[in-house]
Amino acid sequence: MNVLLTNDDGIHALGLRAMYGALLRAGHRVRVVAPLTEQSAVGHAITLSLPLRIKEIVEPLFEGIGVFGTPVDCAKLALSTLLDTPPDVLISGINNGANVGVDILYSGTVSAATEGALADIPSLAVSIDNFHPTNLDAQADYAVRLAQDMDWPSLPQRCLLNLNFPDLPLERTKGLRLCPQTQAVYYDVYDKRIDPRGGGYFWLHGEIPPNEAGGDTDRGLLSQGFITLTPLRFDFTDQVALERLRTSLETTFCS
Repeated sequence: MNVLLTNDDGIHALGLRAMYGALLRAGHRVRVVAPLTEQSAVGHAITLSLPLRIKEIVEPLFEGIGVFGTPVDCAKLALSTLLDTPPDVLISGINNGANVGVDILYSGTVSAATEGALADIPSLAVSIDNFHPTNLDAQADYAVRLAQDMDWPSLPQRCLLNLNFPDLPLERTKGLRLCPQTQAVYYDVYDKRIDPRGGGYFWLHGEIPPNEAGGDTDRGLLSQGFITLTPLRFDFTDQVALERLRTSLETTFCS
């Protein structure tokens, strides 16, 4: 396969380097186009008012293009300009921290994969439920096997796959489960703190309440030790609300 590899943790991140190595070990051709700096939680942001500058990264065991921009900038620039031919697959990750439930709205990792799907490129977002992993080689090898064995043509158009690993050694996981995303949302907490000069600032943290996550959803299953795989599609239309609005508004406002 010809693979476009990106992420939101930056081109020097452990997860991206692990995926790069796994793809090469499996015999695939890899092009890396990733942010030069961490771009976590920037969502589907694109750069409109600043120039996009790139930097070639050439190391003994790694080559890639770093972009002074967002993950979606990287995907769009690569697919439209930097690559000679479209990739067979776009892989985004491995991200530090799970991307489950409402995370998919905030995640640069998922957004880069979404951009690939919007361009009709088979796309896979990969994350682990750990913000400070030390070795992701096993997870990267697993993700590569999944990507190369996936029957991509059988999936609906512009569908992407969201893969999450639990915070466990791969051999201790309970296996792969296909599941929906949780509908539970974060309980947000902003800590008010004081900087060294006496000024105040706020620091966000929080969690999806475990009792609200749902045991058969991505968050619930991940917490139980399963690897989760969720197909996603960019369609925010609420079909139930659409039908109710047709009933209530059609005769008065709709022509």
